[in-house]
This record gives sequence, structure tokens and C-alpha cells, in this order.
Amino acid sequence: MACCARPSAGEPGAPSAAGRPAPALSVPAAPVASGPAEAATAASGAATAASGAATAAARAVPPDTAAYPWHAGAAPGALGAADHLDERFPPPPGYARVPLEPESFGAWLRRLPLAPPGTPVRAYDGELLRPGDGEHVAAVATLDVSPADLQQCADAVMRLHAEWSWSRGRPEVSYRAASGTPLPFARWAQGERPVLHGSRLDWEPQARASRDYRSFRKYLDAVFGWANTVSLARQAKPVALDELRPGDFFILPGNPGHGVLVLDLARAADGRRAVLLGQSYMPAQSFHVIRPSRAESWFVLDEQAGGVQTPFWPAPFPWTSLRRLD
Repeated sequence: MACCARPSAGEPGAPSAAGRPAPALSVPAAPVASGPAEAATAASGAATAASGAATAAARAVPPDTAAYPWHAGAAPGALGAADHLDERFPPPPGYARVPLEPESFGAWLRRLPLAPPGTPVRAYDGELLRPGDGEHVAAVATLDVSPADLQQCADAVMRLHAEWSWSRGRPEVSYRAASGTPLPFARWAQGERPVLHGSRLDWEPQARASRDYRSFRKYLDAVFGWANTVSLARQAKPVALDELRPGDFFILPGNPGHGVLVLDLARAADGRRAVLLGQSYMPAQSFHVIRPSRAESWFVLDEQAGGVQTPFWPAPFPWTSLRRLD
């Protein structure tokens, strides 16, 4: 669980059991369009929503999810795919998606499979957290959530990064526990498991060697139990705003902390940038695309503002909180 720290049996800084979700930040509803600019914004939001619904309804064959292992691996709890991120969310008027390397994390996220429009955000235990037509819920991804309070904000970033690596035939990922202990899949695949001895986290042989997807998913749940926003922020590389690309993430470590993942990036002719952002949260819940308001799905970045404000976290994410997992 990575949004809040877990004091566990003696390991300093290990993540702790999450409480119920903090109340969502109150954000005023978008004003009624009163001029050409406001009308264009409202029209853009309505067009995006209509485009997503029309794409999902008109699709004659299911979307291609072969590159997304939770579908190929028939992960319990994975939702059915209606369409892809780039199909549902066209860039804002005057913007174009930036070119990406075909095999990159960002290109993979750009085609993230989405559940049908209107799918609600649910907690790991099935509790309804936010309706699918909520003010700040643009879409819900098909990614499964473990039946335990594990896959929170930073965990979802690691989960998607790991799934992308697996899909590229590179499962040898490694993340860090809150104490700094490396948690490589290579050791898990050999049958070793992390075990706490006093304040020290060690690896010990405890299981049969296995490198299949089911073992990989169990490994990731174990990572989520030991990692948090602090450990992910320390492991990831700081990124300058000028170098921003899909797959980067904003993270504020703390107890609690929070992180949001950059799913896509578009640029206007004058250099302005807009991003699609996604998150999990507390408690562990559906990974979902967030939006500033019903009228807009993309966050337009104002470099002079010093950061980006998101609807579910009270403080802006400063540009210095931008990170990347290589």
C-alpha cells in the first residue's frame, strides 16, 4: 500500500494499513459557458464524452488487448475492454499528440484498455467509491485490483510499469521497500520471499521456483505491501518539466502521500502542453483516468503556475515532483 505508510512489525518506514479514503477535494463545478472560449471548452468536453460513447458502441470487434498481460493472463477481477485510451480521448482543439517510440511505456499507456463508459470506481472489496459519471472521473481502466487493500496510488504506477515490462518480455523488474531493500522479481521467481527479521528485511527460500504470470502478480502484491510513495520517489529519476513524456509521474511522498501517472501528452503549436492523468487512491481501487471537470478531460499545464492541481489531492503537484522509472 503506497499512499500511506504502514508501520509493520518493526521495519522503519514500512507501509501501514490504509484508512478509509480522505474526502475528495471540493472543486467548483465548471461555470456555464458565457463566451466563445467557455463555449469551446464545454463543446470540447461534450465532444470527448460523445466520442468515447460512440466508439465503444460502434466497435464491431473487441479491442486488441494482447499487449496487456492482465487480459492475456485472465487475471481475476479484470474488466472487459470497450476501447482504448487514445480512441476515447481525442486531444483538445489545437493540440496534437506527441510522437512516441512504438515500444515505449508511454506508447503502451496511450493504448490502455478502458472499461465501458460509465463504469464506476470501486474499492478492492467492491464498495462503490465514485460513480462512472462523476465530476472528476473520465474513465476506468480494465486493470484488476487485488482483493486486499494493496494497490493504491504509487502501487498502481509500479503495477503498470511492471505490466509493460512483462508485455515486452522483460520481467526482471525491481522496486524498493520503504526501508530501501531491493525487491527484484528475479529472487521471487527463484522461490525466495521477503521476510522481516527485527528491523531488517531479508530474502529467504520459501517456495517453488516459478516465473509464470500468476507468480509475477503475487510478487507485485508483495511489493505493494512493502513499498510506498517514499520508496518510489527515491527510486525513480527526477525529470525536468521540459523532458516530460507519457509514463512519467508526479509524486508527493509522505504519510499519506499521493502520485498520479501521466498517461498521454499533447502539444499545441505555441508549445503549450496538455496531459491525461490517471490514479489509484486510498483505499486500493480501480485505476481511473481523472479530469479537471466534466467539460474537460485533459489537464493543460501552466508552466508559470509551478505545478498541476488535481481534483482528489489538496495540494498541487510541483514540477519538481516529476519522476520516471527507466
